[in-house]
Amino acid sequence: MRRLHNALQLKQLALLKQMGYRYTDVKPSDLDPEPAQLPDDLEELRRLVEQCHLCDLAKSRHKVVFGEGDPHARLMFVGEGPGATEDQTGRPFVGRAGELLTRMIENVLHLRREEVYIANIVKCRPPGNRVPTPTEAFTCRPYLLKQIEIIRPRIIMTLGATAYRYLTNDETPISRVRGHIIQSDHYTLVPTFHPSYLLRNPSAKKQAWEDLLKVKALLEKK
Repeated sequence: MRRLHNALQLKQLALLKQMGYRYTDVKPSDLDPEPAQLPDDLEELRRLVEQCHLCDLAKSRHKVVFGEGDPHARLMFVGEGPGATEDQTGRPFVGRAGELLTRMIENVLHLRREEVYIANIVKCRPPGNRVPTPTEAFTCRPYLLKQIEIIRPRIIMTLGATAYRYLTNDETPISRVRGHIIQSDHYTLVPTFHPSYLLRNPSAKKQAWEDLLKVKALLEKK
């Protein structure tokens, strides 16, 4: 959060300079540390994220993968990070794992993909599809938290261990926590396996389907 605040602070100073101000015109009190203020509008937030260079992932990305779906969705999916196809298209979950996620949404929840919102812990592809580092994840997490604040989903389904860990700060293995219904102040969280894991381990699809049925039941109650 501190790095994000500093970056926004520098951006503001650059804007003031373009308007004719000198840096010496800024009082020290004007630079007192405050929490970084992110836009309350989803499209404004998207534009900010697309210009982000706060971590090393920005050096190798082709496109920022902000997220997509219904901005007022009751259900939100959170994955780990973009893959190669997502990095080229700028859209989340459009590769093989994305095709499976779409089928899960349509066939189990009986929703259209456009009716949910899909995002990731990090908005840029980690090289080689590796797991994001803690620095990368925590640098990018304020953007995800702001998305959640704006969209206000009633249910969030985390996909895989990385998404669950960095959204909750809980190190419990996904095999032990998946399918649990976790109530927070603002939404209900249901962790499950990542679709890419299901592609590698088809036998786990039954458990993921059971998790989705729990989400479906929750949606019908809310």
